[in-house]
Amino acid sequence: MSMAIALAEQGYVPDTIVRLAIRRLLKKRLLQDRARRTPEGKAELIKEMCQGPVAINTGDANQQHYEVPTGFFQLMLGSRMKYSCASFDDERAALNEAEENMLALCCSRAELEDGQSILELGCGWGSLSLYLAEHYPSSQISAVSNSATQRAYIETEASKRDLKNLRVITADMNDFSTNERFDRVMSIEMFEHMRNYRMLFQQISEWLKQDGKLFFHIFCHRDMPYFFEADSKDDWMAKHFFTGGVMPSFDLPSHFNEHLSQEKAWEVNGLHYARTCAEWLKNLDQTKPEALKAIAHSGNPASEDIQFNRWRMFVMACQELFAYAEGKEWHVAHYLFAKQ
Repeated sequence: MSMAIALAEQGYVPDTIVRLAIRRLLKKRLLQDRARRTPEGKAELIKEMCQGPVAINTGDANQQHYEVPTGFFQLMLGSRMKYSCASFDDERAALNEAEENMLALCCSRAELEDGQSILELGCGWGSLSLYLAEHYPSSQISAVSNSATQRAYIETEASKRDLKNLRVITADMNDFSTNERFDRVMSIEMFEHMRNYRMLFQQISEWLKQDGKLFFHIFCHRDMPYFFEADSKDDWMAKHFFTGGVMPSFDLPSHFNEHLSQEKAWEVNGLHYARTCAEWLKNLDQTKPEALKAIAHSGNPASEDIQFNRWRMFVMACQELFAYAEGKEWHVAHYLFAKQ
């Protein structure tokens, strides 16, 4: 397996073969982690989650994703720089429109109103926080990222758009704290990088006003939570892209109800994410020379070609995962929690 991965990283393996291998690995994952589907298996995983800090391997997450040169992501993502699932309810929609659709859907489900104070955790390149600042001009938006390059990008964009109601905070979620109280806390695809949900939910409850609510968007498996662990050379995803990450199950957040209570939960079919990834891959392939130049400054010891091929493999792996079983095995979920 290690030799095959090395050949794929060097670009010697056709996409059709890479995708076939990915689908086989997905089937293997469903078999090897099937014990996690049981109440006992989930209880064991939850116990392990609650024994550590809010997040682990935060430095790895930054190196693998969030300190990669912004120019690379500007080539791959849509105009909103949304590094998460878009919504393709209209199959004819382009990526830019699909990004807008998902942002609007999240705001609707979060029950937002202009004038609310909003805290976004794990804001990425500001797709949501900039959208909030534009569409809710009387609201005050605070956005937290663990990446200095992301903060610089967001602040530049906010200045270009003359947005005065957005501030960006650089902080590790293990260290972040605030004395402010918010009407809403929102998070888009950050919880998968968190470990101790119980501690995180407790902190969020303290940051919410008494009638405040938490809305978050995650990707998940329909009923089988598991960790991404680089136990061997073959654990490619955990090693290069998701060290310390968690694949939640759809019901996992509902088990952490000591401080926040789940009001609503929605499933979003995984085919939306598969289509998102297909658009990212198309963008990468169409801008390969520029992408190679961008990642030359990433600080990664691997060559530009290997880094580029790894990103292609990562996006293909995500596309195949969310397309599996017509998007019903792995998918996206939205949750609305209220303060207890």
